[in-house]
Amino acid sequence: MSHRVYLDWNATTPLRPEAKQAMTAAWEFSGNPSSVHTEGRQARRLVEDARATIAAAVAARPQDVVFSSGGTEANALALTPGLRRGTGQPVQRLLVSAIEHASVLTGGRFVTGAIGTIKVTGTGLVDLDHLRARLAGEPAALVSVMLANNETGAVQPVSEIADVVHEAGGLLHVDAIPALGKISIDIKRLKADLITLSAHKIGGPKGVGAVVLAEDVQGLEPLLRGGGQELGRRAGTENVAGIAAFGAATRAAMAALGADAARLEGLRNQLEHGLKQTPGMIVFSEAAPRLPNTTLFTVPGLKAETAVIGFDLAGIAVSSGSACSSGKVQPSHVLAAMGFGKELAQGAVRLSLGWSTSEADIDLTLEAWRKLADGLLRGERRNTA
Repeated sequence: MSHRVYLDWNATTPLRPEAKQAMTAAWEFSGNPSSVHTEGRQARRLVEDARATIAAAVAARPQDVVFSSGGTEANALALTPGLRRGTGQPVQRLLVSAIEHASVLTGGRFVTGAIGTIKVTGTGLVDLDHLRARLAGEPAALVSVMLANNETGAVQPVSEIADVVHEAGGLLHVDAIPALGKISIDIKRLKADLITLSAHKIGGPKGVGAVVLAEDVQGLEPLLRGGGQELGRRAGTENVAGIAAFGAATRAAMAALGADAARLEGLRNQLEHGLKQTPGMIVFSEAAPRLPNTTLFTVPGLKAETAVIGFDLAGIAVSSGSACSSGKVQPSHVLAAMGFGKELAQGAVRLSLGWSTSEADIDLTLEAWRKLADGLLRGERRNTA
């Protein structure tokens, strides 16, 4: 097959060489990390080294990192009634922004009647006035807002959101999965009470994630019960090889963070400049702070499924938004929440870049888009003739 261009990094990333090496090395250790013999301690060391690396990446303590089977489980674990900070009031209801990932919108372990939605603005940022209104009264609420949207790339003012939440006596969960490895994450500066992470978004393996707690957050009840692994917060023998690879991918991502972010922002700007040569081009959340690697765009009349297939036939992998809908191309709930109509929401195409994306890849993508756009515009002219 000829060279293909991969521009779906927000869906998943290639396995980093460092992660592959760490995973392969971990397979040589036969011990259970809960065993006290030499083999068990060897496996435990791999897990704890990775825990320390991931904690350092988000300015947390290693003992506050809880490993899971991935981001979806991490979010389900984090969304727990009864969480509290210190001696504060336990949360009994959940408020989620309307643009969250499906694993957050479902509400975790909160009952349906205890879940509410927070509106967002036309740029894709949380409506702080609506958040204040939803937080008024009792009981205390857990609020869930993603740090950066996986479709538009819009980065939320999380520390400001945290101030509003804490003033009302609530707690804040931040889904940082789309942001890890793309922008700096500091749980203290964000003022978050919990954050969630996933390995395969930064070059680690699929099937590994983590919940990270602020220092004095209590009441995290295990989603899986059985043994006392993860300090009693998540039962089951740890995925040693996957966790070791998660740690290795995190080290590599953090080492390259500054340089990668600047390079990718330059490539994204080059990409968007080329896209905007098409009349009627819309780049969503362009007025908001965004991840340096993400562009969500459309033109009136575009069908996302047609565009995704057209790009694929041209050797370019893109998506219509979140890759968590069993391969279906569906109208974006994110754009609907931002106030865009169904026609535009069902025509949105996401291009997301990564560490191996090159200028040549951008040039090939723009060439493919020009051909697709020419066909679209010719069709429009025929339909209006």
